[in-house]
Amino acid sequence: MNIYVLIFLMMLVTYIPRALPALTSEKMKLSPYWEKFLSLIPYTALAALIFPGVLSVDPTRPIIGVVGGLTAAAAAWYKLPVVLVIALAVIAELLLYLVV
Repeated sequence: MNIYVLIFLMMLVTYIPRALPALTSEKMKLSPYWEKFLSLIPYTALAALIFPGVLSVDPTRPIIGVVGGLTAAAAAWYKLPVVLVIALAVIAELLLYLVV
């Protein structure tokens, strides 16, 4: 029986912090600065997850990852579809692997 109480309490501890912002976000009015700041968090988290992978694609030739990352950044700058951004980055790395 104690294990079920423990599981229930752990569920509450993780659920409440996730549910409260969803329930109260419509009632709260944030300044434009904070709205902009909060809207950029997913992009910074994604960049923090991707950047180490760019540098560790091939430890002996890190330039390949850098070229792929720069290709993806340039394609994203022109607002190409995500699938095309990924495809261009993969093609750039593949061509560089064949040349180098």
